[in-house]
Amino acid sequence: MPEHVHGGPAPAAPAAFGPDPSGWVPAARRVPSPNFDARPAGLPVELVVIHNISLPPGQFGSGDIEAFFQNRLDPARHPFFATIHDVRVSAHFLVTRTGELVQFVSCLDRAWHAGQSEFLGRPRCNDFSIGIEIEGSDDQPFTLAQYHTAAALVRALLAAYPVRALAGHSDIAPGRKTDPGPHFDWTAFAAAAGVAAGMLPYRKDRP
Repeated sequence: MPEHVHGGPAPAAPAAFGPDPSGWVPAARRVPSPNFDARPAGLPVELVVIHNISLPPGQFGSGDIEAFFQNRLDPARHPFFATIHDVRVSAHFLVTRTGELVQFVSCLDRAWHAGQSEFLGRPRCNDFSIGIEIEGSDDQPFTLAQYHTAAALVRALLAAYPVRALAGHSDIAPGRKTDPGPHFDWTAFAAAAGVAAGMLPYRKDRP
């Protein structure tokens, strides 16, 4: 496995990443978002979607991602914010550049992360997925700490829910989305998270 996944600080104890009965992860800092609703009755969590996000674009550590997911983004703070401050979106989790895990929505609820999407012929991926945002951009590598935390989280989600696949946002919304981008090391991440190769969707640029 590539060294960059082994290196860096270790995440919290593995047990802390397992969601509790209400769908919240003890290892995560809880920042509740109002942007969620109930999943369709009886529909299990079968997909984990990996995204990247940075606000302002290409900048890290500003706190604006949390503000965006809580509908608190100040449109006067940056020209880009004026174009998105009325958008109502969220994700279940964010992994910051330092490897901190933040949770916005219970895993039992439907976060609004995927938008118009389809996975292996199934539309409306929000209905049956958990969304993980990794603070970053398409043109920069992710950090060692982010790989550690995201892998520990996904390993715990696989143990807690009947997850059948892992996909990037670009896999479920091709042509519309490009994240997590070319710098995300899917092969090493899958190995660290205990994701079998058959759980990754086929794509020409991925083994």
